[in-house]
Amino acid sequence: MAHSTALAGIHSSDEGEKQTNPQGDGRKREREKTSGRGSDFSELSRRIADAGLLRRRPVYYTARFTAVGVALAGGVAAFLALGDSWGQLFVAAVLAVVFGQLGLAAHDLAHRQVFSRRRPSEAGGLMVANVLLGMSYGWWMNKHTRHHANPNRENKDPDVAPDIIVWSRRQARQAKGPARFIGKHQAALFFPLLTLEGLNLSFSSFRALRSPSMKRPVLEGTLLVAHFAVYFGGIFTLLSPGKALAFIAVHQGLFGLYLGSVFAPNHKGMPMVEEGSELDFLRRQVLTSRNVDGGALTDVFMGGLNYQIEHHLFPSMPTPALAKAQVITERYCAELGIPYCRSGLLASHRTALRHLREVGAPLREAGR
Repeated sequence: MAHSTALAGIHSSDEGEKQTNPQGDGRKREREKTSGRGSDFSELSRRIADAGLLRRRPVYYTARFTAVGVALAGGVAAFLALGDSWGQLFVAAVLAVVFGQLGLAAHDLAHRQVFSRRRPSEAGGLMVANVLLGMSYGWWMNKHTRHHANPNRENKDPDVAPDIIVWSRRQARQAKGPARFIGKHQAALFFPLLTLEGLNLSFSSFRALRSPSMKRPVLEGTLLVAHFAVYFGGIFTLLSPGKALAFIAVHQGLFGLYLGSVFAPNHKGMPMVEEGSELDFLRRQVLTSRNVDGGALTDVFMGGLNYQIEHHLFPSMPTPALAKAQVITERYCAELGIPYCRSGLLASHRTALRHLREVGAPLREAGR
C-alpha cells in the first residue's frame, strides 16, 4: 500500500492512545479504492458540507474575541493599578494565558475561520499578531501554510526542520553545533526550551522582514516596532529594572510554554513521512495528526486544535464545528480502514517526549 511507510511509525500500544484501525469490510473497501483515492476526501467533504459544518459562526467568534479582549484590558488595567510591585508577576502569568488565547485567535483568522474574505482576515490577523502579540502575521502564515501542506514531511514541513531539536534519527546523525548537544538530552530539555518560544517567534518575525516572501515588510515591521515600543516602554517605565526583567521572564516564558503545550501534542510522535512516500490528501493529514481527548476545558485551552485531524482536513472550519466533524471523520476513517489516533493530553505529551528521546539516540550513542 502507498501509505505503508507512514504506518510503520504508529504504535497502538502507546499508553493512553486510542487508534481506530478496523479490519474486514473497511480494508476491502480501501483496497478497492487504491487506484482512485482522490475520491475518498471528496466523499468526506460532502458529508461535512451536508452537515452544515463549514458555515461561518459570527456569534461564537464575537463572544470569544470579546472575552479575550476584556481579559486583555483587565490585565493591562491591573498592571497599571499595581504599580512597582512584585504582585506584577501574577499579572504577567495571567497575561501569558491571554497572549496564548490571542495566538489562537490569530491562527483562526489566518485560516479564514472567522471571515470568509481575505481582506478582513488579513486586517484582523495583522492587528492581533503584529500589534498585540509582536509576531509577524505574514511570516507565520507562510510557515504554517507550508506545514499544513506537508505535515511531518522532512525537508518540506518547517515545523520538523532541524534547528536545535531533531525530529528524526536521520536529522540526529547529521546534527552539528548546539543541536548535537541539545539533541542528546532534548526530551528533558523540551519544556524548558518552550519557555523561549515566545521570544523566538518575535526574533524570527524581525528576521523574516528581509525575506523575499514577505509581502508587506514595511507595514509589518512598523507594527512590530510599535508593539515592542509600547511593551518594553510600559514595563520599564512603571517597574524598577529588576521587577521589569522578572515580569518579562515570567510573561514570555509562560506564553511560550502555553503555545508549545498547545501545538506539540498534535503531530510530535506521529509518523514522519519519508521522501518518496506518496499519500493522498486524506491519508496525509490523518496519519500524521493526533486528536487530544478532553472536555470543555481542553477545547478552551487548545482553542479547538485538539481536533487536529479535522482542522488539517478542513482548515477553514470554525472552531465550534470541529467536535461534530470529529464524529463524522472518525466513522468515515473506520469505513476506509484508516488509522485514526486519539490520546489524552498528558499521554500525548508522554508520546512526544518518548519520540524525542528515541530519535536523539544516535547522538547519545556517538558520545559514548
